Amino acid sequence: METDVQVSQLEQALLRQAEGLAREALKNAEATRARILGETEERIKLREEREILAANAEAERMVRRRVQAAETKRAAEFDRLRWVLTEAVLSQVQNALQGLVQDMDRYRPVLAGMLTEAARQLPPGDLVAEVNALDHERLKPGWEDFVAAAAPGRRVELSTLPHPSVGGVLVRLADNRARVDQTLEARLERLREQMAQVVMERLFASAPDLGTLVHG
Repeated sequence: METDVQVSQLEQALLRQAEGLAREALKNAEATRARILGETEERIKLREEREILAANAEAERMVRRRVQAAETKRAAEFDRLRWVLTEAVLSQVQNALQGLVQDMDRYRPVLAGMLTEAARQLPPGDLVAEVNALDHERLKPGWEDFVAAAAPGRRVELSTLPHPSVGGVLVRLADNRARVDQTLEARLERLREQMAQVVMERLFASAPDLGTLVHG
């Protein structure tokens, strides 16, 4: 009888020990499960953040590419407009100048003014005024009077330009140390640069957001 009691007590003790071990194992399992879930959630969160950052970076790169493409296209269009407007103005000016050189009554004072301005800019010394062949023929008679009125006190020799020219005059020192090119071709070229600048300023004045393209 005593043996049966001892066996029953041992069984109960083992059962309590097994229950304790089971509770401990369950507790550890729950802790492990919570840790794994937490780590998994953190990894998922980090991955989502990286994907969001990567998507944002790609979107920014795409926007920059599109903006740069638009700016390049606009810059090309502005260059084309500048060229068209400049050439249109210069064409009108050139037509007017061709009409001017054929009318000696209007053209002579213009030539005189060119000679006056050149003589004012050039240092002291004998001068040479080079004009095209037609103007040479027209100015040669009465040249001394022409010079006396346009550049008093200066000695100016009349000569022919070595290259074709619509009109105007190239004035240089006789020793070639300095020169002032007042031929119509040179004046048109200077006007071309000024017109291009004015056109761009007017174009960009109506599009201030593209101001950086003037320097880019």
